Amino acid sequence: MVLPVWVAGAAKSAMQALRGSPFAPSQSLDVLDGRGPREVPVISAEVVNDGEQAFAIAYCQSGAALDLTKGLEIWTFVQWIDLQDKGSNLSNEFINDWLRIVPGKGVGTYREGGEACLSAFAKELLIVNLRSLVPQGYGLRLEIVFPRGRELAAYTSNAAFGVVNGLALIGTQAEVQDSASPNQLQETIKRLGEKISKTDYEGKLIFVIGENGLQLASAMGLNADWILKVGNWLGPLLVAAAEAETKELLLFGYHGKLIKLAGGVFHTHHHLADARLEILTTLAVKEELPFSLISMISVSESIEEAFQCLKDKNPDYARQLWKRLAFEVEQKSLEYLGRYGSWSIKIGSALFDRQRNLRWVGPNGIKQLSSFGVDWEDF
Repeated sequence: MVLPVWVAGAAKSAMQALRGSPFAPSQSLDVLDGRGPREVPVISAEVVNDGEQAFAIAYCQSGAALDLTKGLEIWTFVQWIDLQDKGSNLSNEFINDWLRIVPGKGVGTYREGGEACLSAFAKELLIVNLRSLVPQGYGLRLEIVFPRGRELAAYTSNAAFGVVNGLALIGTQAEVQDSASPNQLQETIKRLGEKISKTDYEGKLIFVIGENGLQLASAMGLNADWILKVGNWLGPLLVAAAEAETKELLLFGYHGKLIKLAGGVFHTHHHLADARLEILTTLAVKEELPFSLISMISVSESIEEAFQCLKDKNPDYARQLWKRLAFEVEQKSLEYLGRYGSWSIKIGSALFDRQRNLRWVGPNGIKQLSSFGVDWEDF
């Protein structure tokens, strides 16, 4: 189950302790899937601060072997808020009229505003499972802590979407959709088939990488009928799209994922393949950048750092390398398809950075974005 489910389980356990109920090693939760309650194990719960607060601890067990949050320790702290107290801080941290979420250590917050990053599913999950435990006339202050959240967030693309300080509580359903598993590939191929089987299918597709990519694509106004959210199995999906006689395919995603395609890596999960700096260094060699800059790129801590340092030293070289990256994503994707057949498909690329700016667009990508109704100003 996804991280928000385990947070809700720990929060409910802490609330039971605050109400004076004996500790139970699991909490029964409605996970909003219509299949009845689910039991969520909790490690401990206890009252503190002379009974004014309670806390509980749980460990996220997603069930997905490669899920970053598997085994993550979760702390939740709860206390009542007297809604009749005029001195109560009814801040924008309330997600409705009674529940206040406080992002503790390791919980991702939006760079602008500082509120906790929760998906609509996570919010509804908390509301549904906690509301009945709150005494009349009171609200609930819920502080969430992930002791290792900030450390683990460095391995995510959270910062690309303005989320800082830790892990976001996102997801649209209770069960983990493991983007690295073969089952997820088959599910995506099934959804691809459903899209192309429609009578009004125009031969256009947009592969967006992950939930965050989907949100950004929608915000940009890209046609939802053409959008397919994909995971890490990009190679087989390219072949499936070509076999379905797709004419225009745009790869839309975070550069930390799509750069791997420029190196010929078509399964992009970081547990299975992570050669981003090596790929960027190779592209710099192909562009015949000065050796000092190539050396700087090769020893950078991340591709974000490499691009920023290059831009600071020589914006023209940075722009040159950005364009080469987007071009290589398109070319390597076509070369990959060439191993399995011959199709008249055009593949474009559109990559965005950690600040959610669309920055790297290939030659085909520029044409496709224009035909898809999105203005693109090449810089």
